[in-house]
Amino acid sequence: MSTYRDLTHRGSARATVLRTVGTRERRSHLTAPRVPTVGIDIGGTKVMAGVVDADGNILETLRTETPDKSKSPKVVEDTIVELVLDLSDRHDVHAVGIGAAGWVDADRNRVLFAPHLSWRNEPLRDRISGRLAVPVLVDNDANTAAWAEWRFGAARGEDHLVMITLGTGIGGAILEDGQVKRGKFGVAGEFGHMQVVPGGHRCPCGNRGCWEQYSSGNALVREARELAAADSPVAYGIIERVKGNVPDITGPLITELAREGDAMCVELLQDIGQWLGVGIANLAAALDPSCFVVGGGVSAADDLLIGPARDAFRRHLTGRGYRPEARIARAQLGPEAGMVGAADLARLVARRFRRANRRRVERYERYERYAEARRSNDRTAQGTQ
Repeated sequence: MSTYRDLTHRGSARATVLRTVGTRERRSHLTAPRVPTVGIDIGGTKVMAGVVDADGNILETLRTETPDKSKSPKVVEDTIVELVLDLSDRHDVHAVGIGAAGWVDADRNRVLFAPHLSWRNEPLRDRISGRLAVPVLVDNDANTAAWAEWRFGAARGEDHLVMITLGTGIGGAILEDGQVKRGKFGVAGEFGHMQVVPGGHRCPCGNRGCWEQYSSGNALVREARELAAADSPVAYGIIERVKGNVPDITGPLITELAREGDAMCVELLQDIGQWLGVGIANLAAALDPSCFVVGGGVSAADDLLIGPARDAFRRHLTGRGYRPEARIARAQLGPEAGMVGAADLARLVARRFRRANRRRVERYERYERYAEARRSNDRTAQGTQ
């Protein structure tokens, strides 16, 4: 690790600097230091860490399984620290950005709630920064993915962007004029829990009819398994593929069969895509962005999903035919988007931290010069006596 890491303070002064810069969104990203940073993406099944340069290029990645959710938050923190220290042995790391699958407060310090981990009002940034000698930034993983797509991917050049991540559920983010919109309490973008069907399917959040119950990986797999369990004739293809073991039906398998022309799998993806388009039309009415970027694992279906979504969007858009239509694009950075975005956002914190650290070093050097001058004067005075 570089001497920069050795020079940083581990005490309260450093924590004060991190609290000051961690609450601010830096818009002038082009003037951020061109230094390598580490991005970490924490999901329900994996923790991925990577060193990313100033142009969004990934220099190295490490992956490990996410510790079981029944374990203490410290177990996950230990995993993060171990990955960062491992990478820092081979790279000059200046800051760490963490994209967490959960609700992060407006100060980007505490994870208020994470559905896949035992984090409840957990001060993740302070805990990690207290163990590493570099500044740390924490944000929602959809926010970091949106930032990455805006900086390096499908949304470059867009000034009003909405990111939708389709995975187990639905996550989202809003980015306007180079700023991630987090809301007053930091939890904006939870689009998956908009109600689209009153009294519909029960959602783990406690409500019914949430959007993610109709357009997500869980919804896709649920429908396929129900048809297979009912021994529906349209499901014979997938039943044969899993040898009758219905729990083996997964989203990637459905996508694979759809690409091979399986009629049921194609229809299921069309259904998911149509619900996706309905939700996007609702978001367009509320937010009026110039671009929607669709990411997450389910987006791997590409036009099998995005095509029906675009059709449904046009049918349900308020004022259709009399207003400009937002562009709907598939994310370009794939599963690394959250990691790349977290690393790039961390560079903005690194700039302010490096300035503060440089000022501390300069003050220390001035003090040393002053102390040396005092010692020299004392020696001179003693010599004249």
